[in-house]
Amino acid sequence: MTEFVRSAPPGSELPVLIGPAYAGEPLMDAFPRLREDILRQVQRVGGVLLRGFGVPSVGVFQQFSAAFAPLQNYEFGSTPRTAVSSGIYTSTEYPAHQHIPLHNEQAYTREWAMKIWFHCVTAPQSGGETPIADSRAIYRRMPAGLRERFAQGLLYVRNYGDFDLPWQQVFNTDDPAEVEVQCLRMGVQYEWKEDGELRTSQRCQGVERHPVTGEMVWFNQAHLFHASNLQPEVRESLEDMLGAENLPRNVFFADGSPIPDGMLDEVRAVLAAETVIFPWQQGDVLMLDNMLAAHARTPFTGPRKVVVAMAEPHGNL
Repeated sequence: MTEFVRSAPPGSELPVLIGPAYAGEPLMDAFPRLREDILRQVQRVGGVLLRGFGVPSVGVFQQFSAAFAPLQNYEFGSTPRTAVSSGIYTSTEYPAHQHIPLHNEQAYTREWAMKIWFHCVTAPQSGGETPIADSRAIYRRMPAGLRERFAQGLLYVRNYGDFDLPWQQVFNTDDPAEVEVQCLRMGVQYEWKEDGELRTSQRCQGVERHPVTGEMVWFNQAHLFHASNLQPEVRESLEDMLGAENLPRNVFFADGSPIPDGMLDEVRAVLAAETVIFPWQQGDVLMLDNMLAAHARTPFTGPRKVVVAMAEPHGNL
């Protein structure tokens, strides 16, 4: 196993590196002796990186992930993905030059996966890391006033269509009646606009208490959904074209009041300060507690294939 090199804040142990008993030990052969240690380290630190094992196929990765819990479908998604096999999806299919900020998967909803796995099938020529960060450390580092304001909750608004994902893809159906059923189940307010497109809004958590450790974590995607995440010229153009109320996505405080751009800048600065970066190697498997650890993606060159699995739905429905 090659040396593990990373960039991390002082004192961070994330992720814990776990290696094979011998070079290329098949991952599933090692699973029985490693399972409890993996779970313990994921709960303690937030994530583990399994490196140097034999992972010859996506099927083996699927088998490994499903051995912890039944894998779940990617529902009410906010980014484009492609199903690879049952419970296995491509990582977010954004252009290679685009940076994806730190986030906890589906923290913009009231139901999310507690566990998430990543498998590097093909490591890129350069870049393409999956930076991670401790959500507990992010919470502690946030200014107290900001934590208190976010603890009152957030309101996420989405306008589906040409500038966001089609609602058919997000809800996995072409039937508006089925969309309405799903919205009612998830506590999502919906509105069919005159052009037949859909607008939804949902009040969700800004911070959350971990159900097992009892620790408070920073758990939202306000900095991704907020209009300030757009390039200034893109934001201005969309607001001129669509009107502020019809931006593809935006987020407000739970009472509907706007979140100042500067407040989101503070959030982004804290996220940057807690970021841990390590390069992918082919065959790597990263397992995270989705509430304890956020993840991101850096721009890259060359082919990159990272697949994802999620499990253990949990939330406030």
